[in-house]
Amino acid sequence: MIPRQARDGAGVWVTFEGGDGSGKTTQAALLEQWLEASGRSVVRTREPGGTDVGALVRDIVLHHRGDIAPRAEALLYAADRAHHVETLVRPALERGDVVIQDRYLDSSVAYQGAGRVLDAGEVRNLSLWAAGGALPDVTVLLDLDPQQARARLDAADKPFDRLEAERADFHARVRAAYLELAAADPARFLVLDATRPAAELAAAVRARVEPLLA
Repeated sequence: MIPRQARDGAGVWVTFEGGDGSGKTTQAALLEQWLEASGRSVVRTREPGGTDVGALVRDIVLHHRGDIAPRAEALLYAADRAHHVETLVRPALERGDVVIQDRYLDSSVAYQGAGRVLDAGEVRNLSLWAAGGALPDVTVLLDLDPQQARARLDAADKPFDRLEAERADFHARVRAAYLELAAADPARFLVLDATRPAAELAAAVRARVEPLLA
């Protein structure tokens, strides 16, 4: 993707990644509140599900009863991503908005690449092609041990989706993949211990994002 400094409007794109139960939704909401209080125009979205098309894909990949072939699952996520970036994310950035997004292509690399044991490089290339090479300015990885994440999900007392319901070894592979992605791209990733208090995490996220707003 064209570097932020060279984009028309120079919007800022922040994505949140991590296992289910790591607190992405909470931190995205806190960042949105802070930005709006500062007078910034914010678009908050998610993958899958950030568009009408994405909502249909989300229902398939997360709530379909029965198996979905791993490659078909990866393609469904990529199709959603192509539409989402083209119709929502890119226009928002061109307007100069701040886009706060729950999950992006790193989720596909972690969940479909490592979790489903597909080739991680192929999954990443598929997503990059679908999104026209678009990468966020900052990716916040909320790192949490899968057993602690499961305890949080259990406490929430709601039905698990297809990915949340996967076995412990699946989620262990996902976490390891996320940490590998972050280690390979430290300029983009901010890795935070998700067991820290929400206020501390929010402050760390603000400190990383604030210089991009100038």
